[in-house]
Amino acid sequence: MGRRTQADRDAITVEIGYALVSGAVVAAVAFAGIYAPALLFDLTHNGERLLLGFGAGAATLAFLARIVHVLWRFPRVAEGRRIPADQPSQPGRTSPDS
Repeated sequence: MGRRTQADRDAITVEIGYALVSGAVVAAVAFAGIYAPALLFDLTHNGERLLLGFGAGAATLAFLARIVHVLWRFPRVAEGRRIPADQPSQPGRTSPDS
């Protein structure tokens, strides 16, 4: 693998930061969505513990899935040149370089 430029390293750092922050937000939403009934209704201690466990598990899975999803889509560098991101075909339109 070739040497990375400062811009490449900065882009990777920003992408990792974005993955972590967006993963934390998705995890918080997943946890809150599952644990909310324990806060709204009078559940037994075992019911609250069950929702807490499911919420923590769902939050962990959501966090990891989001990080993998974001970082997997990040463009890779191959042989010193960037691999272009996939561009959907646009029938009837001119190409960007014309």
